[in-house]
Amino acid sequence: MENPRPQAPGFTPSMAPLPLPLHPPIAPIPGAPPRAPASTPAAAESDDDDEVDYEVSDDHRAARERHERAVQELLQRRRAYAMAVPTNDSAVRARLRRLGEPITLFGEREMERRDRLRGLMVRLEADGQVDRLLRAQEDDQGAAGADEDDAEQIQYPFFTEGTKELLQARVDIAQYSLPRAKARVERAKRRLADPDEDPDAEADLVVKQAAEFVLECSEIGDDRPLTGCSFSRDASMLATSSWSGIIKVWSMPQITKIATLKGHTERATDVAFSPVDNVLATASADKTAKLWNSDGSLLMSFNGHLDRLARVAFHPSGKYLGTASFDKTWRLWDINTGTELLLQEGHSRSVYGVSFHPDGSLAASCGLDAHARVWDLRSGRLYCTLIGHVKPVLGVSFSPNGHLVATASEDNFCRIWDLRTRRMLYSIPAHKSLISHVKFEPQEGHYLATSSYDTRAALWSTRDYKPIKSLAGHESKVTSLDISGDGQQIVTVSHDRTIKMWSCRSSIRDNEMELD
Repeated sequence: MENPRPQAPGFTPSMAPLPLPLHPPIAPIPGAPPRAPASTPAAAESDDDDEVDYEVSDDHRAARERHERAVQELLQRRRAYAMAVPTNDSAVRARLRRLGEPITLFGEREMERRDRLRGLMVRLEADGQVDRLLRAQEDDQGAAGADEDDAEQIQYPFFTEGTKELLQARVDIAQYSLPRAKARVERAKRRLADPDEDPDAEADLVVKQAAEFVLECSEIGDDRPLTGCSFSRDASMLATSSWSGIIKVWSMPQITKIATLKGHTERATDVAFSPVDNVLATASADKTAKLWNSDGSLLMSFNGHLDRLARVAFHPSGKYLGTASFDKTWRLWDINTGTELLLQEGHSRSVYGVSFHPDGSLAASCGLDAHARVWDLRSGRLYCTLIGHVKPVLGVSFSPNGHLVATASEDNFCRIWDLRTRRMLYSIPAHKSLISHVKFEPQEGHYLATSSYDTRAALWSTRDYKPIKSLAGHESKVTSLDISGDGQQIVTVSHDRTIKMWSCRSSIRDNEMELD
C-alpha cells in the first residue's frame, strides 16, 4: 500500500478559473409574501381607530343564503338526474318498498312516484347511507334475474293479440274497401282521359254555386245550447243534440220536429246518421253511446269508455261505429252485436274527433294533444301522424278524392294534408276563434266548410283554398255543421240554440220551377 505523498505545510494547489456564464443569470423566483404577524388585542384596538368596521345588512345576508340554497338545490338536482332510477312503475314500487318507504301516496301518479324515489335516493346519498342504496339495488337485480328466468320459461308475444271478432271485422273492412278504392281510382283515370270531361270547369261551377248559399230558414232547436247535427242519407231528416241530453229528429226542409230521443243522463255531445239506413248514433258525457231508430226507439247502448265522449262517426259500410272519448282512446263497435272490437290508444291527451275514409280503409282521430293520427283499419297499424297544429285539434275530415285530409284546431287554422306524401299541403287562417268542425263537400270535395266560435261558418275552395262564402247569422258560438249528400244544403247549430239551414240559390230556383 502506497502512502500519500507528503505536502509542504501552508502550500495550496492552484485551481483553474471557472468559465464565465454564457447567458445572463435567471432572476430568482419570488417567494410567498411574508405573513403578517398576528395582531395583538392592543394593535387591533389601535387599528379600529384608523379603519371603519362595515356590517353586512340583513337583506344582503338573506340574498347570500338564498343563493347558497339555490346552488345546493341545483347540485342536488344534477346529482339526482345522474342517478339510475327505474323507469318501470312496478320496479319503482319495489325499490320504495325495499327502502322502507310507502309505495304510493294519495293521488300520486307514475312520474311523481319516480321523482319521489329519485329525491329519496339523493337524500340517502347525502346522509351517507349508501349501504341502504346498494342493498336495495342488489335486491332489484336479484328480482330482475328471477324475472328473466321466468321470462325464459314463458315466452309472450310482442303484440296484444286481438279477438276473433276484430280479425273478422278487419277482413270485412278489407273486402269492403278494396273494390271501392279500385272503382275510385278507375273513375279518376277515366275522367282524366276523357276529352269531354273538364274537371276544372266542373270545379268552377261548384264553387260558383257555393258562393250563392243563403240562409233559408232558422228554428229554435232546444232550451239548451246545441252541440251536434247530422243529415240522413237522403237529406230528408236532420238530427240534433244538445246540452239537455235530448236528441231531436226533424223533417227537412221545413225543419219540423218528428221525434224526440231521451235516454242520456248527461249532456249529449254529438249525433250521426248512418250512411246506409235511417238509424242514428249519439254520444254523451255520461260515457255511453247509443244507437236509435229514427222513430225514437232505443236499439242499443255501447258502454266501455272511462270518461265522457266527444264525437261519433259511422263507418261507410254502416256496420261499425267509432267513438272518441276523453279517456285518451277511440273505440270501434259492431252495431249489430254491440261488441267493442277495438280500443285504440296512441294520443297523449283526450281524443276529441274521429272520421272514416270514404273507402272505409282508414280512420283518423284527433285530440287535445294537437295531433291527428291516421290508422289503417285493415292491419291496425298507424299510417301517419299529422303534426303541425299548436293547439288541440277538434275536427278531422277525409276528402272524397281519397288523398286529402282536413283538420280544424283551436289555433284558428284549418290545415290540409296529403296522405300520399304524409305532409301538410296548405294552412288556412280560417277564423278569428277556434274552429269547432270541418267537413268536405261529399260529392267531389270541391269545397270544404268550417264552423267556428266566432259565430260564423265559412266555405273554402279546395283548388286554391280561397274563401268562397261566409255564413253569418248566428249570435253565439257555432258548434257543428253538416252538408247534405248532394252538396246543396248546409246546416249549422250553435250555442244560441238555433238551427240554421243554408241553401244554394240555384237549388231554390230549381225547386220553385218544379213547384210551378
